Formats: sequence, structure tokens, C-alpha cells
Amino acid sequence: MYGLLRVFLTFLFSVVFRWQKIGVENIPAGGVIIAANHISLWDPPVVGTAIPGRRIHFMAKEELFTNKLFAWIIGKQLGAFPVKRGAADRTAIRTALTLLETGNILGIFPEGTRSKNGKLGAPEAGLALIAVKAGVPVIPTAIIGTNKIFNNGCLLPKFKVIFGKPLLFDRNNESMDVMSARVMTEINQLLAQADTNK
Repeated sequence: MYGLLRVFLTFLFSVVFRWQKIGVENIPAGGVIIAANHISLWDPPVVGTAIPGRRIHFMAKEELFTNKLFAWIIGKQLGAFPVKRGAADRTAIRTALTLLETGNILGIFPEGTRSKNGKLGAPEAGLALIAVKAGVPVIPTAIIGTNKIFNNGCLLPKFKVIFGKPLLFDRNNESMDVMSARVMTEINQLLAQADTNK
């Protein structure tokens, strides 16, 4: 299902929405975390489709897994796994670390929920902890325009995905809060850059 969905979405996003993918070359081989802002339900498939040739495994709020059929689709078929928001979910952290240690891509929305106004919110705990424990880089990622798809009478908006330069963390020199703040600062700069280049 993942492969078929990728083919369909690549056609949809490229031909119908004329999306832009910027900085894909910044994503290194091996385990890596994609940390993106979250403004729409379209964000996971958009980011996943933007990364060629590799599957991305998203941490998704556990409420999405209450329906067995939907849980089977997003979990077994699309590679997402549940996380409890607002708490230290050890099971989700172990799953994330296993994926990263075996060379996979982990997708995280650091804000923990969708932004209602499109502005970047504060990060929840977890991102920096996982990055440090797994020893992998974090790619700050900006998603622009997906919150306008089929909204406000705008049927075919253009949207962008911008992958920033990899960030590596040093646990000995930075606190978890500082590391998380660095990621959000980079995402904010990518958003500002995209706004300037409109």
C-alpha cells in the first residue's frame, strides 16, 4: 500500500498542486529524524512523499489508533506508531530508537499537535532525548501552504516542503530544552525564508 500511495500522491502533488521540494539532499543516509511544523492533516503524506526512495515512520497521537481499521492502515501499512501526548511514553521512545538504530527515518512534529493559526508553537519534550540517545541528526523541516488545501475557497494552492541542514546535538554542552529550541529556531527561519521568497 505504501508504494502505491506514494506513486499516487507524487502525481497529485506534482501535477495538480505543483509543489516544491527544497533541500532533499540535506537528508543523510541512515537513521535520521525529520522534525517539522504541523499545520494540516496533509503534512504526514506530504513529508513522506517528498523523501524519495525511503519510508518515513511517524509518531502519531494514540487517539488515531482507537479505530482498528484506521490503526491497521496507518500502522501496519504506512508505518506510523502511537505516542501518548503530554507524557513520557517509554514504549514510543523505545520504538523510535529501534527504528533509528536500524537506519530508518523517524518523523516527529515537535509541537505535538496541529497549529490552529499556522504559527509555530512550543516544542514538547522527547525530540532531543530521542536524537541524543540514538545519536542521529535532526533535519528541521518547514511545511508551507498545506493548511490552505481545500480551505477558504482555495482549491489548488501551491505548497512547499523545505528540509534544512542536519543538526547534531552534544549532550555534554546543551540541555534538552536548548536542543529543542534550536530545532524550532531553525524551522522558524525556514518558514521566514519561504515567506520572504514568495
